[in-house]
Amino acid sequence: MGIVIRLGDPAKAFWHTRSVARTMGLNLSEAMATGRLTAGDYAAMVTRCRSCDCVQHCELWLARAAATAPAAPETCANADVYNRLKG
Repeated sequence: MGIVIRLGDPAKAFWHTRSVARTMGLNLSEAMATGRLTAGDYAAMVTRCRSCDCVQHCELWLARAAATAPAAPETCANADVYNRLKG
């Protein structure tokens, strides 16, 4: 039997992906419109979020983020992408 990866709720992952971006002052739709992010990259971000086991940490980070965050949470499966877009 192979490895089974359980994916979380796609709607929740979609909103988490957008919320982390927004908290960092990023607009993913704008990043796609300007060619800094492809539709495939965006879909991959949501899928990585769905497979991440740090959802509770992400939710706490989002709840505590009162101002624009300079970087993504270290435990975020998409931290590299967010930080690249922020850079």
